[in-house]
This record gives sequence, structure tokens and C-alpha cells, in this order.
Amino acid sequence: MKCMYCGAQLTEDDYCQNCSADVGIYKKIIMASNYYYNQGLSKASVRDLSGAAESLTKSLRYNKMNIQARNLLGLVYFEVGETVSALSEWVISRNFQSENNDAERYLNAIQKNPSKLEAINQTIKKYNQALLYCKQDSRDLALIQLKKVLSLNPKLVKGHQLIALLYIQEEKYELARKSLQAAFEIDAGNTQTLRYMKEIAGEKKGSAKEKKSEKKNDLIAYKSGNETIIQPTHFKDNSAVSTIVNIIIGVAIGACVTGFLIVPGVRHAAQNEAKAAESEANDTIATKNQAIESLQNQLDDLLGQVDSAADETKETQAKIAAYEQLLSAYAAFAANDVTGAGDALSHVNTQYLSGTAKSAYESINATVNEQYIQTAYNDGRSAYGQQNYTEAAEKLQRVIDVDEKYGEGYALYYLAQAYRNLGENEKAAVYYRKMVELYPGTERAATSQRYLDTMDLPQEGEQTPGNEDGNSGDAPTGQE
Repeated sequence: MKCMYCGAQLTEDDYCQNCSADVGIYKKIIMASNYYYNQGLSKASVRDLSGAAESLTKSLRYNKMNIQARNLLGLVYFEVGETVSALSEWVISRNFQSENNDAERYLNAIQKNPSKLEAINQTIKKYNQALLYCKQDSRDLALIQLKKVLSLNPKLVKGHQLIALLYIQEEKYELARKSLQAAFEIDAGNTQTLRYMKEIAGEKKGSAKEKKSEKKNDLIAYKSGNETIIQPTHFKDNSAVSTIVNIIIGVAIGACVTGFLIVPGVRHAAQNEAKAAESEANDTIATKNQAIESLQNQLDDLLGQVDSAADETKETQAKIAAYEQLLSAYAAFAANDVTGAGDALSHVNTQYLSGTAKSAYESINATVNEQYIQTAYNDGRSAYGQQNYTEAAEKLQRVIDVDEKYGEGYALYYLAQAYRNLGENEKAAVYYRKMVELYPGTERAATSQRYLDTMDLPQEGEQTPGNEDGNSGDAPTGQE
């Protein structure tokens, strides 16, 4: 354990041997964080993933820099199908510790697999759609969507629980039990799953008692001597004569019914069936036409959803990249690395930042910007003086991208000179023209115009003005 103030290794004493700071409370906080991490690790090893997530969250509440706890929490979320939460934990972990961090490997395994990202996106959309169907009391449509969700992400515990709840409402307890068993195998300590299983057990027990009671009511029992006789309630013991008489009467009644009722009824029924078949055929044709039209509309809608999902996936990746660059800039800024912070800020796309993140960006950018430009300008001028035109163009281009009038135009002038010495005359001409436009009447503007005239009207065998090393005889010295 290291001191939070000076970074020195701590001993068993409550005071730092290096800076004499009181670290007693700090050590207790770190020990509490480690205790909850070990507790979460133990629960995760027996697949009590809900309990593990709760313990790891407490661990991070005490020490947000506990990288092992944060990575394990991401794995727990990923195991129960909460992929977005897992990615969030790993991104935070990687920005706290960029080297020798397992979170980097986890993120690469997912981000380098476009099909996996697409499956995650589809899972979220379909699960939300299923919730909407449940609120609208469309259970059949909700079941269809949830089955699609579980086919994409079989480990989504919430999906198994919701589909079990729908089966319970429809009194399909066996199917509900199978869904809950699947959720239990993923997360053995989930209290929601256990509560649903208890409800199913109670319902099945009640149904068994009712069936047993009905069966008892159909039987009667009495004693004959030392024996107990059990017989059905509605048992009848007819004699042979009664049976023959009943048969004869039944045959006579059957013949009468057949002659006077059944035959005319059969004919009438046949006519009605013919009319019904004709009407049904007409209805079937109309229904099929409507079904074809409906399916075509659904197909168009699905194609639109596919295009929308592709756009949303690209936007999600762009948002992740913007936040990663912002976090990198913050880390570099905290370490007083102005150049690193400026480079990271230049790659942040602010349109993907939320209000709070954008405020942080503007705050860091305002502090870093001036130092960053000055450093880039000095590095560019130094590289130009050493005839390293590639590095000079790169550094000065960064300055111009932020402020093209920086250094009273010297940055603009030397950028054009660097591009000309690299043989990139088209780029050089752009900045020479800006020099002539922004600073007319100066020596630099006149020199820039001579270069422009040379490039616009090249003469065979004619050398460009200035020295061979690319420095014009009247080039200004610039700001140091």
C-alpha cells in the first residue's frame, strides 16, 4: 500500500515514514475496499453474480481506483448479459490504468468484432420493444421479441425473468420454471429469480391439492366386515333384463330420431356448409391480400430498422471514441503533459459529448490551448531551423488549425515555407495566399507573392528565390 500524498510505501504505522502524514483512515478505507472485493470474488466463484455485483460496487465506493474490482464487476455484468454496463466499467478502468490492464484485452475482444456490437445493439432495442409490448398487454408479441433477444444474448438474466413472468401470467408454470432454471444457472443468487420460483412452487402445490380433492369426491368408501370397499359415486348395477330393455328402447328411439331429425338436419347442414365454405373462401382471399400488404409494410419497416441500426452503431462507436479521447486528455492534463493533452483534445468530437462532458472539455481546453499552441509553435520553428521540414509542417499545422494569425503571421509563413521545401507546392500556395491577404505590405507578404509567382508561372531551369536550404534571404526570424 502506498501513501496517498507522496506515493511512498506504507508500513504498519498509521503515519507515513516519508511525509509524516496521518494515513490511518486511508488504510482502513483501502482495507474495506479490498474486503468487499474479496467478498465479491468469493460470490462470483459460486455464481452468486447479483451478490458479487453488490459487493464489488461497495468496494468501488470505498476506492474507485481498485482496478481489479472494477474489471471483475465488468465481467459480472457481461456474464449476466449487461454488456453496456460491462463496457462502461472497462473503459473507466483503462483510463485509470492504461498499461498492464486486462480491461484493454476485454474491450479489444468486443470492439474488434462488429457482429458482436451489432448483436448488443439489437438486443437492447428488442428488449426495450418487449417491455413496451408488456406495458401494452401484448403478451404474445412480447414473448416473440424476448425469444429473439435470448437467441442473440442467451445470458441476459432479465430476459429470462421477464419471459418467465409472462408464462406465469398465462399459467404455463412448466415453461416458466424452465426459463427461471436457465436464469438460475447463470446467476444462482438472484433474489428476483428465487422469488418467482417460490411463487411457481406455491401455484403448482395448490393445483395438485385441488386435483386430489376432486378425485376423492368421485369415490365413496364403506366397511364390509373387516374390509373397506371403495366404489365410484355414480356406480350403477343394472340387471341383464334391464340392459336388454334399455337397448331395445334405445334402438327404437335412434331410428325415430334418424328418420325425422338427423336426415333433414344433415341435408340442411350440407347446404349451410357449402355456403359457409364459399363465404370463407372469399374471406380468405381478402385476408390473404391484407396479410400480403401488411407483410410488405413490415418488410419495409424492418429494412428501415436495419439501416437505422447501422447508423446507431457508427454513432455509438464515435461517442465511445470521443469520451476516450476526453479522458486521455484529462489524464495528460492531470500529469502536466500539455502536449499530450492538446493532442487528445484535438481529436475530441464535441458533438458527441453531453452537457457535463462538454463543460469539462471547454474548461480543460481553455487552460491547455495557449500553452499547447506555444509549445507546438516553438517545436515547429526548432524543427524548421534544423531543416526537418516534415516535423515542422506537422507542428505548425496544429498551430494554424487553432489560430492562423498566431505569432503575427510567422506560424503561417513558416508553414508555407515548410510545405514548399517538402515539394508540396499546392499546400504551400494556400498559405502563401493567406499571408499576402492577411499581412499586405510586409516583407513576408512580398516574399510570399514572389514564391506564388514562381509556382504559378514556372520557367524551365529557373530556381526558386531564396537559399537552397529553403530559408528566404529576407525571411523573418519569428518569435522564440
